[in-house]
Amino acid sequence: MAWIVLVASGMLESVWAVALARSAGFTRPVPTVVFGLSLAASMAGLAYALRTIPVGTGYAVWVGVGAVLTAVVGIVALGESASLPRLISLVLVVAGIAGLKIFH
Repeated sequence: MAWIVLVASGMLESVWAVALARSAGFTRPVPTVVFGLSLAASMAGLAYALRTIPVGTGYAVWVGVGAVLTAVVGIVALGESASLPRLISLVLVVAGIAGLKIFH
């Protein structure tokens, strides 16, 4: 259960990162509220997962999931570059996340 919560919390990290960018420095109310709620839920999930998953592994997975998903949102929805080196780098991050889970 802790791993499911950890991955979901990493996904929420992506939500709050995108909402933060869309909030225009906290001047737009809807993205600001989405940022705050998703940040709180993401942190709560991370805290729950770290009760059974070691902090080094848990934090790295949480950040990795959030980083990869945020980059994918940037590529798919925000017109960011999808260059081959960038995609290879994202695959390497996913491989690292998988390795942390496998060798936990």
